[in-house]
Amino acid sequence: MAPITITALVIFAITYVLMLVSQKFRPYITVTSAIIFVILGLTAQFSGSDFFSLGGGEMFSYGFLPALSEIDWNVIMMIAGTMGTVYLFIESKMPQLMSDILISKMPNVKWIIVSLSLFAGIVSAFVDNVATVIMIAPVALAFCKKINISPVPSIICIAVSSNLQGAATLVGDTTSILLAKEADLDFSDFFIDRGKPGMFWVVEAGAVVSAFIILFMFRKEKKKIEINTRTKVEDKFPTFLLAGTVIALIAVSFIPYKDNADGGFYKPEITNGIICIGFFLVGVIRELLIKKNKNIVKNAFKEIDYYTIVLLTGLFVVIGGIKNAGVIDVIGQAIAKLGAGSPFLIFTIIVWMSVLLSAVIDNIPYTATMLSIVPVIAGDIGIEPTLLYYGLLCGATLGGNLTPIGASANIAGIGILRKEGYEVKAKTFMKYGVPFTLAAVITGYTLLWFIWKP
Repeated sequence: MAPITITALVIFAITYVLMLVSQKFRPYITVTSAIIFVILGLTAQFSGSDFFSLGGGEMFSYGFLPALSEIDWNVIMMIAGTMGTVYLFIESKMPQLMSDILISKMPNVKWIIVSLSLFAGIVSAFVDNVATVIMIAPVALAFCKKINISPVPSIICIAVSSNLQGAATLVGDTTSILLAKEADLDFSDFFIDRGKPGMFWVVEAGAVVSAFIILFMFRKEKKKIEINTRTKVEDKFPTFLLAGTVIALIAVSFIPYKDNADGGFYKPEITNGIICIGFFLVGVIRELLIKKNKNIVKNAFKEIDYYTIVLLTGLFVVIGGIKNAGVIDVIGQAIAKLGAGSPFLIFTIIVWMSVLLSAVIDNIPYTATMLSIVPVIAGDIGIEPTLLYYGLLCGATLGGNLTPIGASANIAGIGILRKEGYEVKAKTFMKYGVPFTLAAVITGYTLLWFIWKP
């Protein structure tokens, strides 16, 4: 292994360890690591030292402009725009009204918990997982107080269900947006990809199976509940904004990118980001000019997850650096050897390794790193990377449900319970999270293999 490759691998390992032990400073850690890689690249350009040789006459090269080109602005814009629109949607109280209507149709507590969990899943397919939990958890709290039962199990189920469905669509979760960027997928590809069922149907199958798990766990909860009043929604415009975002993403998914256009009409690489930002700005302008509501605009911009945006920006540059230094090739070849060249064994390793790692670490940096490694692994064993891409998304997204710290949605749910005076132990969370996760992952793992096996 070349000296620069070893150096880049060490820097990357240190970066990852620091991110694990210091969650609060993750964005600063990735940005610092990104700067180090750029400095190394600039040094390589002017020194000509053998230290920067990759072998075969190639030299490590990674300056300021190449680093900037590694940042996917489409992803950044999608995250920022969607989060802003979702905040306006939440403030309109439409999600609470939808929950009220849903509860009024259910015969007892058991079915209310199942329906709220499934409802959280459906919402989180289009809305950020944490936002979904924040929207729906108060509804569960209210009805649990009304019939005097603990809200802990129901909110845990809402959180894990929300996390599950984030992988169903392009805008459901940051990991889905990252996958779409790397695998060149559009909104419609999550439903039908090259004539085969996409990730949406795999996730929904897992949701159905996990719903039976929830039904079994709450089989004794047969108390009835009535909703006498419904939340009033006075402004439906944010709902149209969110729906418009989704419809526009679906519409442009039928227009190819430049690489697939065969010389015909194509869309810019940042099309999806422009759509998400555009609808958000329409909502902001309306609030400022028509409703004269400056506070909601300020809060909407505050609700954008700048932590994740800065983290991803730094991470894009770091991954570009280790890719140029040959680290991605080394890791990919190692995993390919571990799987002995067997597509099934390598697929299995990626899915279950992702489940276990995502249970204890943030799945965003893990997914972003592995998405660069998957094509190398696929190339080494001579298969298309689609199976491994989807296996990675399945394991990394659902694995977070194993533990209370494995996903932001879980942390949000537990935080809501803590404010209400309920301390949730890991053992209590895993009582619901483990069977839910296993049911969903095994379902997804099995379906993905039979749909996409080479």
